[in-house]
Amino acid sequence: MGAFLQYTVIGLTVGSFYALVALGYTIVYGIIRLINFAQGDLSMVGAFIGWTLLVSLGFQHLPLWLALIAAFVIPMIGTALVNLGILQFAYKPLLHKSLWAILITALGMSLFLENAALQVWGPSINAYPPSMLPSSGFSLGPVHVTFLQVALFLTSLLLMAGLYAFVHGTMIGTAMRALAVDHDAARLMGIDVDQVIRLAFVLGAMLAAASGVMIGIYYTQIQFTMGFLLGLRAFTAAVLGGIGNIPGAMVGGMLIGLLESYTAGYLSGKWETVIVFGVLIAVLVVKPTGIFGERVAERM
Repeated sequence: MGAFLQYTVIGLTVGSFYALVALGYTIVYGIIRLINFAQGDLSMVGAFIGWTLLVSLGFQHLPLWLALIAAFVIPMIGTALVNLGILQFAYKPLLHKSLWAILITALGMSLFLENAALQVWGPSINAYPPSMLPSSGFSLGPVHVTFLQVALFLTSLLLMAGLYAFVHGTMIGTAMRALAVDHDAARLMGIDVDQVIRLAFVLGAMLAAASGVMIGIYYTQIQFTMGFLLGLRAFTAAVLGGIGNIPGAMVGGMLIGLLESYTAGYLSGKWETVIVFGVLIAVLVVKPTGIFGERVAERM
């Protein structure tokens, strides 16, 4: 039982990272029905911007609170600008074209970001400062929980709750939900559709960047290839929960994290990817709308 609970703690921590990236898929899909396959690579970009600030520019020597704020806020802003560029120059000209063209372009943008990171930061594995947050922790019976796990998990939950409150409690959030139902009707109601779409890409990129920085802090190692599998796992989480459904993306991310942790603990780490994508195939075959389903009028 102790091992099961320990795997659960690890799974929830990692699953919270997946949930943030999955929310980016969900927000964009809910508004323009686009699967932004560059979402995982945006997380990689955010992780590298955070690493550059902390290590290359020496922000790690600042007071801890200031270093952490800079390591999260600046990558979130920078990655949002990157995603706006992708929207403007790659996706926007194709929004009213073939769905195949948009899908292929999204895959192309994923490869573009991966190779751009290779050219900028190189192929080697880069390490985050290992002592930014205390590695000590506390025990709850047979389970050991580190303060780092608690801090990152709570930060993820705070970002998820903030997004949910924004979408359901503000006028702009209402506009986003209106676009999720009908673009033409939203235009007739005076909603600036293009502005809301840009906002969706900004929010998705910021969540991805935050996830990338947290992954860097948690695992301490990042590489230019990290975004591909991360994006596929997050996409699996979004599909599992019901793509286009915000609570579904949150729950789906946690479930994928738990599934990975239990697989690595009870079987082998080599089976993680096999099991995760087996789940994706099973969901697409048995229940394509996911656990929560896709409620059109309430998608966002």
